[in-house]
Amino acid sequence: MDVQTTGWSEVGPGCFARRYASFDLTVGVVVGADGLLVVDTRGSLREADELLADLGALSKAPVRWVVDTHWHFDHSFGNARFDQATVYGHETVPAMLAEHGDKVRAELARRSPEWARDMAELVIVPPSRTFASVAVVDLGDRLVELVHPGRGHTPGDVVVRVPDADVVYAGDLVEKSGPPAYGDDSFPLEWPSTLEVMSGLVAPRTTVVPGHGAVVDQDFVARMHGEVREVADTIRRLAGEGVSVEDALAEDDWPYPKEALVEAIRRGYQHLRESGELRDAPATPGTGRTSLPLIPPQ
Repeated sequence: MDVQTTGWSEVGPGCFARRYASFDLTVGVVVGADGLLVVDTRGSLREADELLADLGALSKAPVRWVVDTHWHFDHSFGNARFDQATVYGHETVPAMLAEHGDKVRAELARRSPEWARDMAELVIVPPSRTFASVAVVDLGDRLVELVHPGRGHTPGDVVVRVPDADVVYAGDLVEKSGPPAYGDDSFPLEWPSTLEVMSGLVAPRTTVVPGHGAVVDQDFVARMHGEVREVADTIRRLAGEGVSVEDALAEDDWPYPKEALVEAIRRGYQHLRESGELRDAPATPGTGRTSLPLIPPQ
């Protein structure tokens, strides 16, 4: 993946973002009087060490707080390197890491010898402080709000809002470098309402930092909201018309490439069936499976 990385960018007063070529992850930093708050810790101890070196070039202040925007490896597998910090995350994150962490580790180890070494030394560390809906972190001279607006990309997506800077770190609820990542832990039918709640935190001048890619604005979030709603509405309509999971991709024009929507459709049909909205629909092979979340190409 060809990603232009040019160091830290100040996206608001005392708020920074940096894109990394590995998975095009965008890390956030909020500077406070009592230390630094870091948004996401990257995908291995090696990558976290690189992040720590880059943080040292940005500020000599200690990292006192970390926020995992969700449980996925590229956002949380570096947590162990921040053992002096309080790590925040949604209440679902520890269980998701416990259930899926070793499977993800095994899949990553197959990528290359370097990743195999990374995964051999990895210690998976879950958040030490969890919350259900809202939490506030006091950085000494400013408050940072942590909000779980609902399920979408994962069960435990967290948005980080810095009110005095008008900056929102959105995690993977907002994607700039590609289509939304509908993995097999996603909630495609709930993602639109979750983005609607998140949109209440975004004003016309708000800077929104996505989990992957360059910063965006309110208009971008509104467009993505419309697109994920179109996906959800189309899934509901096709399921209601009796179109099978296997045929759904070919039945309509979708707002995203079809290969990015395989899991969205499968998960959408599964959730409709579980909710009872598809009482008469025959079970589709594979809808009950549990597999690894999508690991994108590096």
